[in-house]
Amino acid sequence: MEALRLVLLYVHLVGFALLLGGAIAQYASGRLRINAAMLWGAIIQVLTGLGLSAPLRDPDDEPAPAKLVTKLVIALLIFVMVFFARKRESVNRGHFLAIIGLTLLNAAVAVFWR
Repeated sequence: MEALRLVLLYVHLVGFALLLGGAIAQYASGRLRINAAMLWGAIIQVLTGLGLSAPLRDPDDEPAPAKLVTKLVIALLIFVMVFFARKRESVNRGHFLAIIGLTLLNAAVAVFWR
């Protein structure tokens, strides 16, 4: 089971890289729009996050349910913000920066909440 958890964690990190990297690249280009990397990153983050929340390890090593719910809510917010704005020619600057901020917040919750 540990191998499965590590594979899920690896793919989860790839999803994070796609989401944040796609957003930073788009922001640097000056054209604020949702690209394919951001959409796929958000999808991968939600799906692998659900897989990682499954009880695959020792009961003593399980993350707190409040942490899992917090990360799920943030991930779903990001997904909704990306999914429904994906076909627009341009996205509001605040909307776009909120996606980046929530992505970084989700990573911070994962790292700092013990």
